[in-house]
Amino acid sequence: MDIYDFMQNFYGISHVVINLAKEAESALVDQFAAIDGAANINQLKILLAMQKNRLSDTHFTYSTGYGYNDAGRDTLEDIFADVFHAESALVRVQIISGTHALAIALSANLSRGDELLSITGKPYDTLDAVIGLRSAAGSLSEQGVTYAQVNLKGERVDYDSIISKIKPNTKIAFIQRSKGYTWRESLTMQEMGTIIGIIKSVNPQTICMVDNCYGEFVEDSEPIEAGADLAIGSLIKNPGGGLAPAGGYIVGKKDLVERCAARLTAPGLGREVGPSLGATRSLCQGLFFAPQAVNSSLRAAMTAAYMFEKMGFDVNPRWDERRGDIVQSVRLGKPGLVLEFCEGIQQAAPVDSFVRPEPWAMPGYDAPVIMAAGAFNQGSSIELSADAPMKEPYDVYFQGGLTRAHGIAGVVIAAQHVIDAQHVMDAQRVNTVK
Repeated sequence: MDIYDFMQNFYGISHVVINLAKEAESALVDQFAAIDGAANINQLKILLAMQKNRLSDTHFTYSTGYGYNDAGRDTLEDIFADVFHAESALVRVQIISGTHALAIALSANLSRGDELLSITGKPYDTLDAVIGLRSAAGSLSEQGVTYAQVNLKGERVDYDSIISKIKPNTKIAFIQRSKGYTWRESLTMQEMGTIIGIIKSVNPQTICMVDNCYGEFVEDSEPIEAGADLAIGSLIKNPGGGLAPAGGYIVGKKDLVERCAARLTAPGLGREVGPSLGATRSLCQGLFFAPQAVNSSLRAAMTAAYMFEKMGFDVNPRWDERRGDIVQSVRLGKPGLVLEFCEGIQQAAPVDSFVRPEPWAMPGYDAPVIMAAGAFNQGSSIELSADAPMKEPYDVYFQGGLTRAHGIAGVVIAAQHVIDAQHVMDAQRVNTVK
């Protein structure tokens, strides 16, 4: 019995969906081989960094209170710096999310009169309040920081407009690697290097800061290697490998990271404080597993792209296109199909598989959002998950899958839900016409 026989027998998946999944697996052989190569390189890169920094079980001890002299915490940060080819790293469980890490870095390195310029159009929704696009206490706008953006040209970064947008007071150029809730291509490292080269040619003093969420270990290089000054992300996404219970990271130039540490704790304290609370082993082990978790997530995303494209839906990226992150967008076009897709992903979860996800007014978003994620760690989107803002054109964003079998099962069950829902809608339409 293979995986498809199992899903057919125990999950009630139809012959149509099973055959489509098998077709996808055959068509994606070359793409799978390419991502296997990147995963292997990243695995050895992390192994080498852990060996170089002499990681020991003595580093997994539990620190509390102020966290002074936490050798495990400091060693983990040295490992992250080496893995990301950065001068310094700040890796802390006290960083709540990717948005929190970005807010720390922006606040730490921007002052009154400085401009923040977003190169990749409007940033992800949760940064609206941070920037001041939506009124909120403590925003950058309140602190006298101005904001501008380079709008996308179609679905791509407008390289020509970058030059005219950069001013003498453009302190930070913000680059979002992943698409967020937009229908655009996520950035590859080659594109990242081109963008940063243009920015530095106009104003070498402008800090190039990359939101690296969802992109870590998709390729065999990272934004710092492409010339970025700072790269930032969440540990409950790619680099946590599904084991990190919480946390975020900031890597880059030493002086910039030190400012971030002072903002996270307090000036004069910086990185010297902050207890690990016993999380160091999980953070280290999660990082070690991360390349394989990302590989499994990419396989699931590619399979979803192939299957849903063949089912007649627009997908981004397409199954045979190069990827900059683990996110797969599917334009379902109808709210009912979004609900069914997310219900299928939830049904495939190891945790709360019996729960039906419902849209709700999440803080930081301009429309109700539905999220499917039966995760061991709350909000861990490297685990199998899907989410969508409930507004036109009704795109759903799928990501994660810690193991290959689980990721594929999620895609197949979601596809079955959507196909069944389409049949019901077609039948209702026929009855209405009659």
